[in-house]
Amino acid sequence: MTTDDTARHNAKMAKKKAARDKIMATKTDEKGLVIVHTGKGKGKSSSAFGMIFRCIAHDMPCAVVQFIKGGMGTGERDLITTHFGDTCEFHTMGEGFTWETQDKTRDIEMAQAAWAKAKELILDPGNRMVLLDEINIALRYDYIDIAEVVAFLRDHKPPMTHVVLTGRNAKDELIELADLVTEMELVKHPFRSGVKAQAGVEF
Repeated sequence: MTTDDTARHNAKMAKKKAARDKIMATKTDEKGLVIVHTGKGKGKSSSAFGMIFRCIAHDMPCAVVQFIKGGMGTGERDLITTHFGDTCEFHTMGEGFTWETQDKTRDIEMAQAAWAKAKELILDPGNRMVLLDEINIALRYDYIDIAEVVAFLRDHKPPMTHVVLTGRNAKDELIELADLVTEMELVKHPFRSGVKAQAGVEF
């Protein structure tokens, strides 16, 4: 890179920084966010757990409720319950995916119990973040009333508490309410090539 190229690059970056700083100066509010991770692509729960680990790293009390997963162990659950249980409450309320349990009545009961626990944890002013892992699946099958979930988050969530809701097929009402929505798009997945779920990647 020549001296002229370097000078042009530095001037361009300085201009970009000034514009960025001006924008950032207007962002002064703080609030507890409703965050939705949905879509067919991988990474919904993984990203949510990334935020939980950030909270743990900042010594911010947090909690996890797993609505579906439960029939098998996961690395996140084992790590949190073994090493960070004093900072993060972890509740595995599901018993596996609905096609595995094959008991709709029990699935509904478990989803309702998970939602009751979720409300309790969200209302606890000590929790900075609560992750509702795979709640969108329970909502999709109407095991939990979407209107009740939306009303609770809108009317009763403490102002500074973050709530993260994961799972594909998020309901429109939830997307409308949320402050941050990310849709994971499936481009390519090894499952379609006959590769099974693997420790360290999927669980």
